[in-house]
Amino acid sequence: MRSYSELFRTREFTPLFLSACLRTAASTVSGLALATLVYRATRSPLLTALSMFGPALAQVVGATTMLSAADRLPPRATVSGIAFLFGLGTAVMAIPGLPVWTVFALLLLLGLVQSFGGGVQWGLVNEILAKEGYLLGRSVFNMMSGLAQITGYAAGGVLVALLSPRVTLLLAAGLYLASALTARLGLTPRAPRASGRPSIARTWRTNARLFSSPERRTLYLLLWVPNGLVVGCESLYVSYAPSRAGVLFAFAAFGMFLGDVTTGRLLAPRVRARLGIPFLLLLASPYLLFVLRPGIGVAAVCVTVASVGFGSSLIQQERLVALIPDDLSGHALGLHTAGMLTMQGVSAAIAGGVAQLASPATAMTVMAAASIAVTLTLAPSLRRGRAAATTASTAAPAPTRSTATPATTSSTAARPRTNCREERG
Repeated sequence: MRSYSELFRTREFTPLFLSACLRTAASTVSGLALATLVYRATRSPLLTALSMFGPALAQVVGATTMLSAADRLPPRATVSGIAFLFGLGTAVMAIPGLPVWTVFALLLLLGLVQSFGGGVQWGLVNEILAKEGYLLGRSVFNMMSGLAQITGYAAGGVLVALLSPRVTLLLAAGLYLASALTARLGLTPRAPRASGRPSIARTWRTNARLFSSPERRTLYLLLWVPNGLVVGCESLYVSYAPSRAGVLFAFAAFGMFLGDVTTGRLLAPRVRARLGIPFLLLLASPYLLFVLRPGIGVAAVCVTVASVGFGSSLIQQERLVALIPDDLSGHALGLHTAGMLTMQGVSAAIAGGVAQLASPATAMTVMAAASIAVTLTLAPSLRRGRAAATTASTAAPAPTRSTATPATTSSTAARPRTNCREERG
């Protein structure tokens, strides 16, 4: 699968894509509105950051207890049901006079529900497009996310200013419900990818299996930690520029869009494979300039350039998908999403704490430096893992000649490739 037109001609891709568009727009609009409400009520950079990214902390609970459900629940009902629950939860948060602790309790509950929702969605994408189309499909989702965030944050800023944060939350709830309806009507019923009942023990066993591969383990850490630390920088936009935070969010989303277009469509596979680490360094480096406390114009340029580096995630996901067996695709991709969101929540808490003690600009600089340090630490391990995989592949014995008929020979020739992938995955 090599073109965007092929993607949208694929049955079920378009309704799943539209549902995700509505859900992303709802998330951005509601996130900005809720952060504004919390900041006005508390004047706390820490609580403001946690209101936007804190729910991701619940992902670690789901990743260790509920993730086996990602391949064992019917995809259509799960995708539409999660969007419906988010719509209800967002509407409840708009109730006037709701205590801040109640808002955070709702956010954590929704984060727990979402902990396996990412696995269901990305496993379904992998099922609809197959592995050879996953990177292009995921890049389209990422580009959509960037555009939806640009539009959502810009519209959210206008709505919060012209109406109120609570009215904006109600509009976001409507977008979530539209997402649920789109998924329900547009997707066809599919059986779960794996049999058996979800359980904590099964979740732990599969997590251990996925982490048993050194290369896969390093890929997970690269997908989780460096960009999670940079999201900690993003969680401070509201406290860094309370009246212009929407501008920074929109420009960051635009940079992410550029990175995804470049990575998913323009770069040749051989070139793309070499740019994972450089993109991660690009992701963090511009935030070091925040130590100078730049004005909104320079800050917008910095976050745009930095966010191009989010294209690194596509490069690492492409490799990860090649290393996982088909029946674990939902669980493996859900583990990536849950770990990524968990790290984002942890980073938001750390960044908010540093900003509380020092300043938002200082906290951004610290988080960026930490991201660069982690990337440089993990890079040698990734190179060793790939070298080991290449050596193992080269050392594998060549298949013996067969005197079978051409049809039989073709059938048996396909098995070593499958078994090799199973061993590596």
